[in-house]
Amino acid sequence: MITGASTGIGHAAASRLAGRGWRVFAGVRRAEDGERLSAELGEAVTPLIMDVTDAESLKAGAATVRAALGDAALSGLVNNAGIAVAGPLLHLSPDDLTRQLDVNVTGQVRACQAFAPLLGAGEERAGPKGRIVMMSSVSGFTAPPLLGPYAASKHALEAVTQSLRRELMLYGVDVVAINPGPIATPIWTKQEVADAERFLATDYGPAIGRVTKFMAHQGDQGLPPARVAEAVERALTDAKPKLNAVITGDPLTNWMLRRLPGRMTDRLISKRLGLAPAPAT
Repeated sequence: MITGASTGIGHAAASRLAGRGWRVFAGVRRAEDGERLSAELGEAVTPLIMDVTDAESLKAGAATVRAALGDAALSGLVNNAGIAVAGPLLHLSPDDLTRQLDVNVTGQVRACQAFAPLLGAGEERAGPKGRIVMMSSVSGFTAPPLLGPYAASKHALEAVTQSLRRELMLYGVDVVAINPGPIATPIWTKQEVADAERFLATDYGPAIGRVTKFMAHQGDQGLPPARVAEAVERALTDAKPKLNAVITGDPLTNWMLRRLPGRMTDRLISKRLGLAPAPAT
């Protein structure tokens, strides 16, 4: 079961797994996306109309999967659905932050509650226990300016992943995370990111221009989603999968940002984005 499968990483994961003999249930929000997936990927993929902010749609999706499985266990839940909200925290509407967390954090918990029993959590299912794969980010380890909502959601998802993994030890269901760096997906050109331009009139205007330009570049030049799809398959099949599989084209920079002293990282980022205060006169 893959949520957010209409484009990007979710689509790539559905394509890879279906091509390797898996039966894939693909969560999409619109019927036309489901029809497109069926046409592209064939009968191995069953689209399900679901929204991770709507618990009832997830329950309905789980009921469909339950009927298809019979007594068998679901092999995996890939919690991939997500959005990226951008903007300075001093000016961001609290409603925008609430939406970010509802999709990227609470939505993942809703999906786990709906599908975990089919993985073997508290319910007798035939075959090996399934796994949960959380689609986190390198932003789950560090917090770029002007992407605070997104980074906060991924930090929170890391905590949810750890807690859930330890709780589901009771049932033998493993929970791991994948942490992509910049990936060429539509998430960086969707409305939530584009809306950051409404803050151009604030003191953060010049930095926002640089950040949105950088994010658009990542949407074009980042690693292909297929690289993450490979990691999804490993997370589902390796005997002992990594707890955090980092997928990035620039591992040195990501390693440094996680290990440099915080003040040094602050200075490097502020210099790059022009966030240093003007000199006193």
